Amino acid sequence: MRSLHVAAFVSLDGVMQAPGGPDEDRSGGFDSGGWTVPFHDPAAGEIIADYFRDVALLVGRRTYDIFAGYWPNQAGEPFADHLNAIPKYVATRSPGPLDWTNSQALGPDAVAAVRALKATPGPDLLTQGSSDLLSSLFASDVVDRITTLTFPVLLGRGKRLFEPDLTPAGLKLADSRTTGTGVVIARYERDGAVRTGSF
Repeated sequence: MRSLHVAAFVSLDGVMQAPGGPDEDRSGGFDSGGWTVPFHDPAAGEIIADYFRDVALLVGRRTYDIFAGYWPNQAGEPFADHLNAIPKYVATRSPGPLDWTNSQALGPDAVAAVRALKATPGPDLLTQGSSDLLSSLFASDVVDRITTLTFPVLLGRGKRLFEPDLTPAGLKLADSRTTGTGVVIARYERDGAVRTGSF
């Protein structure tokens, strides 16, 4: 049985818009691309690389196209070679080809395909970016772990990690650390239903 791990770069106000560079994703008029760069830290890079060990990548089409346009061109670099080799599952409605090595479309019902994948043997599934896909995954209650890398910046507008229609769930903090540049990395695991009380 596989688990589904969501790992996301987020601002303190919950924006997860593509962080890679100014022009990586300007959808919705977003003009703050590159917001993670000033906080780059080798220790965080090692932690991020560790997330990609023994996993299959699960992404939406926009994220896939960004990754597929970059990583195959970095062949010979160990992390790129690893990323190029692992399985990739893509939520897409586009008939366009998926040319990146070991890529496979999920089909017309991405959530049903993810449920089916989770019930089969194989590496755990890891998402990156893919805000539209994440909205469906959270709403369908199929996410097992969440890791947030929270950056000390307020972006105001952009894509959000959590949308209002997600399924409520209890979580427990499994691990946390802070980088030298102030990025808080926290890993949460499922912990049953939301518990309530009264003072």
